[in-house]
Amino acid sequence: MASVGNISRRGLLGSAVAVAAAAATGVIGAGTARAATQNARSGHAPGDASPLWREFTAAPFAHAQIPFIGRAGYRGGSELPRRRHVVADVLDHGAVPDGSADAAPAINRAIAAAGERGGGTVLIPAGTYRIDDIIRIGHSNVVVRGAGSGRTKLYATRNLTELIGVYGSRYGGDKSSWSWAGGLIWLCPKERWASLTDAIRAKAWPFEGWTGNKRDEWQTLTTVAPARRGDRTITVRDTTRLGRGDLVLLRLADDADHTLLEHMAGDGPGPEAYHWDDKTKLTSYVPYEWPVRITAVHGDRVTLERPLPLDVRPEWDPRLTTLATPLTGSGVEGLTLEAVETPQSPHLLDKGYNGVAFQCAYDCWADDITVRHVDNGFGLIGASACTLRRTRVEGRGSHHPYYCREGSHDNLIEDFTIARRTVPAPAGTQLHGINVEGLSSHNVWSRGEMEMGTFDSHRGMPFANVRTDITVDNNGRHGGDASAGPLFGARFTHWNIRVTNGRAGLMRIDGLAPYSATVGVSEVTEFDQIDVPDFTGDLHTRLEAYGTPEAVWPQNLHDAQRALAH
Repeated sequence: MASVGNISRRGLLGSAVAVAAAAATGVIGAGTARAATQNARSGHAPGDASPLWREFTAAPFAHAQIPFIGRAGYRGGSELPRRRHVVADVLDHGAVPDGSADAAPAINRAIAAAGERGGGTVLIPAGTYRIDDIIRIGHSNVVVRGAGSGRTKLYATRNLTELIGVYGSRYGGDKSSWSWAGGLIWLCPKERWASLTDAIRAKAWPFEGWTGNKRDEWQTLTTVAPARRGDRTITVRDTTRLGRGDLVLLRLADDADHTLLEHMAGDGPGPEAYHWDDKTKLTSYVPYEWPVRITAVHGDRVTLERPLPLDVRPEWDPRLTTLATPLTGSGVEGLTLEAVETPQSPHLLDKGYNGVAFQCAYDCWADDITVRHVDNGFGLIGASACTLRRTRVEGRGSHHPYYCREGSHDNLIEDFTIARRTVPAPAGTQLHGINVEGLSSHNVWSRGEMEMGTFDSHRGMPFANVRTDITVDNNGRHGGDASAGPLFGARFTHWNIRVTNGRAGLMRIDGLAPYSATVGVSEVTEFDQIDVPDFTGDLHTRLEAYGTPEAVWPQNLHDAQRALAH
């Protein structure tokens, strides 16, 4: 097991390791209130704690199989803000709530006016609002708030192909990138959105991530000294351009021997023997780019909002760099987005009846949002530290109800629902479920009800992601191009997963994912989509409470880790 290194625990754990140790032996402190509540619901005493949980609390930032995700989501796992100044009402800008006319221009005028004033809340009162265009949130600190998902409805009549144009894939072929990008409610910085859509219209298929349409649109702020995964304070060469509260991008480039990719897979003989060179889609995701907020600067020492997700080694040319100015502090709340009902498109040919997309967004959120009759539900595309809470996908069936890609990190999706489809799936369509890919890491899906779908690790070697406290009727299929490489990197954890139909399909992952943990997953059997491990030899995986999810304590790994972190 890796050592913790030069962790600065002040402000993150304090004495929480000691508290957690006490919790594991039956003494609950005030800092573990959420875990205690969960314990009361489950009927388990703290003394019944999972052996893996007890082990994790002794080294929470550097455990070999379980990632630290206790600070996932908005503002390091903080509660979503509640009191916000109302600056605009869409009715005052000309929207009508009876669905008789296109309300998108009025809604977008109200949003833009709020943004130009520096932020605030835009109200969409109860009613049905027809929208014939995209609703765009392009300024930071702007919140669009309906009267509740059961009272405010946006009825979308057009798709993204009609509104923006055909969006091909930068990887070639005849695929539609609207199958995994964009939303009819789209949270993305104004300039970044303009550059993306201009490139799409010009058929110059863009890179969608943190540094702009091309991978070289960044500047070095400083170089970084070697550090260990789990460190929260790092040493840098120059702090002149760094300040408390700044958002920066940690950039790690791979070397010719692909030791960075090997490290993401857990290091050792298996990753060393893997053939990386022909995984061209995977290697296009590198450098690894991790946005993070600086919380303190002292001399040449910089403290980060979250612990490092990986080691920092000289051979990876580690730097803190600029990034495209992200959207921060913006959200959408209390409404339903319903697309005109059309048949689901054939696989990878989606027209873009998509729900809510977060792109180049940090510390943003969605709360009490339902999307209906969409091709793709909720998207995280180069988005980090966002919280999606009380979200629901329903209607005629979706390709990706939830997707997380293009270097998205530290997001929290909690209290989510994928409802059973209301019409049969047309031939040639695909259902993935909760998707993660493209080196995305430290994302959490928590307290979910999946009446259909699957756990779609979509290759592109996502790593250190957690799915916990989820009930799933596992009737979807995962995807992923062979050129995108492994299904899993290291430290994937499935914790308390209740599979209602007994079907395997990436539920139990101890035979697939390196340095992973499968804890409290229902007993499952294989079906026609049978996967084999990408890496040879000992995967160094852990399996606990297999077949008995009801016996696991804590029942929710994220809640328990969050109690430690706060």
